Amino acid sequence: MKRTPALVSLIVTLAVATAGLLVPSAAGAPRSGTSHSSGYATPTTKGAHWVNTWAAMPQLTESSNMPPAPFTQSNRVFENATLRQTVHVTVGGRYTRIRLSNAFGGTDLPITSASVALPADGKAGVSAIVPGSARPVTFNGQPDIDIPKAAQAVSDPLDLEVKPGTNLTVTLYLATGQASTSITSHPGSRTTSYMLAGNHLDDADPTGATTVDHWYFLSGIEAWSGSDTSAAVMLGDSLTDGRGSTTNMNNRWPDQLLTRLQSRPATSRIAILNQAAGGNCVLRDCLGPSALSRVDRDVLAQSGVSWLLVFEGVNDIGGAGTTDPATKKVTADLITAYQQIVTRAHAQGIRVYGATLTPFGGNGYDDTAGAHESARQAVNEWIRTSGRFDAVVDFDQAVRDPENPRRLSPAYDVGDHLHLNPTGYQTLADAVPADLFKHASIPFAVPTTH
Repeated sequence: MKRTPALVSLIVTLAVATAGLLVPSAAGAPRSGTSHSSGYATPTTKGAHWVNTWAAMPQLTESSNMPPAPFTQSNRVFENATLRQTVHVTVGGRYTRIRLSNAFGGTDLPITSASVALPADGKAGVSAIVPGSARPVTFNGQPDIDIPKAAQAVSDPLDLEVKPGTNLTVTLYLATGQASTSITSHPGSRTTSYMLAGNHLDDADPTGATTVDHWYFLSGIEAWSGSDTSAAVMLGDSLTDGRGSTTNMNNRWPDQLLTRLQSRPATSRIAILNQAAGGNCVLRDCLGPSALSRVDRDVLAQSGVSWLLVFEGVNDIGGAGTTDPATKKVTADLITAYQQIVTRAHAQGIRVYGATLTPFGGNGYDDTAGAHESARQAVNEWIRTSGRFDAVVDFDQAVRDPENPRRLSPAYDVGDHLHLNPTGYQTLADAVPADLFKHASIPFAVPTTH
């Protein structure tokens, strides 16, 4: 039986009940649902609900990933600038809405106007859009919004139906820019974005744009989908964020898992949310906030989540000391952290799956004394045998070299002995059992004492 997380239920209930979440029809008149004098209507499809269909983990932008000049100035970014970005949605829906994040902004984030459209030829990472497909984005019926520091904004629903597995283009125009060089982004987009001076919100194909492979401010897309649609969050680091995958090809392992699930009618309504970032750690803030500190934001507060897969911990082990006490401590701390994540997710009715950590033999994380490998093996043994996860996905076994299990199989190694190539990511996707994505009650856990 499907169990909607209480926190997400509250957010969805409040959002749908708010007069600001209104849907403009193509002709500007009410479409269906409750009418309002402003000419909008709320979605009222029986049995439908909001489900995140795409997500990207927000983080503070490092100096090396800031927008290039002139889009970054001494104390301001994106002044009088247009930013066009594409994202790959997972499940479809009759209406859509976007989430913009100012989680790490040094000041309020003023968005002057925004639009959502279909990209030319349906491709990721292109600047052109399909003529006539653009829909203006509003916030409580207005085209602009100031997003406070550390906050996010959810748009009004858009009268734009999206199909599963398609790409969307989101264009933002900032007249005054953000008056800070502390901004929110997702650097590891593996997708090309476009920026141009001036207001080019409505341009079918802006020319002369500067390109970067990062996302800025955009953190989520939601779809108004049927009651049988739910989301699965992938909590991870660069191995899930897709280092080693192909730019603009969406062939990270969560993307390839989505393709496999959508080929089966029984799993075609599962949204896959990639909440990972390169260099991320479980226990402490490395690149981006730790997994422990971001579970509430990146998992529990996402719409329609029923499952969580945890595949993270390599960076914690690789950054630990190599003495015996250091090895034991990082092992014990990771195990405690995983149990904390399971407990917090279970409290919201979310089933949690644990993935074993993949090999890094030959990488800089592989110390000569073998301390880090010893920690990896101990953590994996606990993941496999503790019974704390609702199921285990053995990524280690899937991609390790049978002749040298401390190393990745050469066929999957991108070259740094840590990250995978697209074939390796396909292998990870294939290792995830499709039958994990069934609605079932959380198993009753007897409290343990120590």
